[in-house]
Amino acid sequence: MGNHDRVASADGQDQVAVGNAAAPPLDDTPALLRFRSDAPDDGPLSPLADFLADGNAAAVRLDPADDARSLIPHLGRLRLIEVAFPKFRDGRGYSAARMLREAGFTGEIRAAGDVLVDQIGFMRRVGFDSFAPAKPLDLSVVKLTLERYPYVYQKAADGLQPVWALRHG
Repeated sequence: MGNHDRVASADGQDQVAVGNAAAPPLDDTPALLRFRSDAPDDGPLSPLADFLADGNAAAVRLDPADDARSLIPHLGRLRLIEVAFPKFRDGRGYSAARMLREAGFTGEIRAAGDVLVDQIGFMRRVGFDSFAPAKPLDLSVVKLTLERYPYVYQKAADGLQPVWALRHG
């Protein structure tokens, strides 16, 4: 390759350093999309098993096989619960977010991983209020997606009034 050194990032894309220049820094941190007004929690995430054994963290990561109900006695100490979506088709995270909101958790619930733009509206309904997608999302498409359906048909964690309640009071 001569004067070009290739550096592979975690997403498999090559970044090229030209000449004798240092390799560019790798930024594989997903962009954070938030629907909250408070500052994001940038502290370390504790896996659920470690949190339950130690209980000293303010941020926890739930993997798909983890039982979100085990966090209910600890919700008052948590600021962030990140729910992993290793594959977009795994819906267990939706149930986790809904259970946590119904249990009274008001902190940040973040969907991280294989989050697709067409899922964000449904994820918002069950209680997710921030997103760390593995691949960047076009914010104009996110906005259009969230505005597509102005009415909802059932109650959910987001507190929106269903269309039947609007019609019949």
